[in-house]
Amino acid sequence: MASRSGGLDVKKVGMLGVGSMGAMMSLLMSEHGFEVHFFDPSEQNMDMLQHQGEDIQQDKRVLRAKSYEDVCKSIEISGQPKVFMFSTPHGGPADKCVDGIRPYLNQGDIIIDCGNEHWSNTERRQKALEPTGIHYIGCGVSGGYQSARHGPSMSPGGNAEALEKVMPFLRTMAAKDKDGRPCTSPVGPGGSGHYVKMVHNGIEQGMMSVIAEIWLILTHGLDLDNEEVATIFKSWNESGPLNNCFLIAIGVDIERAKGEYGQHVLSEVQDKVVQDVDEEEGTGTWTCEQAVTLHSPAASILSAHLFRCASAHLKRRMENVTSASGGVKAQKLSVKSKDDFVKLLHNTTYFCFLACFAQGLDLIREKDKKEGWNLDYRKILQLWRGGCIIQADHIADLLDGMYKRPDHDPDNILGNAEVGTELSKLYPMIKKVVLTAIEADTFVPSISQSLEYYKYETSTELPTQFMEAQLDFFGQHMFDKQSDPVGGPEKGKHHFEWKPAKGLTGK
Repeated sequence: MASRSGGLDVKKVGMLGVGSMGAMMSLLMSEHGFEVHFFDPSEQNMDMLQHQGEDIQQDKRVLRAKSYEDVCKSIEISGQPKVFMFSTPHGGPADKCVDGIRPYLNQGDIIIDCGNEHWSNTERRQKALEPTGIHYIGCGVSGGYQSARHGPSMSPGGNAEALEKVMPFLRTMAAKDKDGRPCTSPVGPGGSGHYVKMVHNGIEQGMMSVIAEIWLILTHGLDLDNEEVATIFKSWNESGPLNNCFLIAIGVDIERAKGEYGQHVLSEVQDKVVQDVDEEEGTGTWTCEQAVTLHSPAASILSAHLFRCASAHLKRRMENVTSASGGVKAQKLSVKSKDDFVKLLHNTTYFCFLACFAQGLDLIREKDKKEGWNLDYRKILQLWRGGCIIQADHIADLLDGMYKRPDHDPDNILGNAEVGTELSKLYPMIKKVVLTAIEADTFVPSISQSLEYYKYETSTELPTQFMEAQLDFFGQHMFDKQSDPVGGPEKGKHHFEWKPAKGLTGK
């Protein structure tokens, strides 16, 4: 058993919810020497985990329980708090787990919710349980079921005392970066852990859309085959600004994967993403809602989300193709040199990935200020250095250097030279890619929005000047003059009667 000095000496864990993520974490805990007692309302899920435990000779540590009460009794150790882990769908299922074990909880017991839960649900449960001395930790877990099996990124938030007690346990479980440091750390109070994980998933959606758009340009636009694209992704992942980047790395495996009859599996996959529309996954939607609510211009992330939503409705798109007289079809790109254009695509991908990080971190900062969480952003970056979907070593190093600088601007990522200079250097490259792609009718919603985001975030001559006049014309919303001192987003001091309002009498 791994050393767990300090904090609780966790020996037994009650695992509630053993779908793909919960099952893999159960097996991981058992391999670290913890005794796992699991329960799930689904007999199929429990049968699957039981067989998996037997297959790897962990059936003495991965033990099936008959009920919530059975789990609680099985992990009881005299004089020690009970520790539970949840891996359930957000909302009602997690509430049912709390209700199921609530009669058997004692003061000091700790629940670690490792589902993709909405941070407000986390805080609601914390407020209900904390007065009785029961601690509820909202712990985002990233990396999918594969990382859950060998070590995920974990972002716990909640009561500081409870976090201190379980951190040795979580550090044992978590992924380790290239230097052996665990990719987990106390995030902050309340629902901050789940909030940070939510934004991670928003950044992830932006990055996934970008690399999918790049893939289409490489394959359809430049007419490269699977192996050629795999080789390009492999080279990007091995060196340069996209080195050791999870989404680039798995692109190699996806391109090379072949089915039973030698066919490329990717060629058989329909072009629809349904996880947001069927509400199996809520984090992307919540990130977009928060960006709008907190007035944070996360353009790449929002565009990626809307793209996914549109893709889910394949039948509707097929109907639209008919009504649109054949619709829009991407064409081959007209480029002088494929090799040179691939280099532009490399830098464009980096530009967009960095923009997604900037947008996500700016959003976290807005929420942090509003809630008074006082988050440590270098520790947040450490969460994302291994075991997670948005792992990108060069970008993490760049941003860490920025946050490390005492005089950095925490409220505006683009306002820091480390990021601003980098994007400025890459701007001509992404601009050329977008112009070429649009000319060929290919699909670049997140790439083009990354470009537009950079343009309007680095300009002081926006057409919103005309919009402000419109708002004052019909709504007396006021405006500032060019001669007024530059301020923040406060209401203007001037109104002009562009056209006097008149009644039926003409007065």
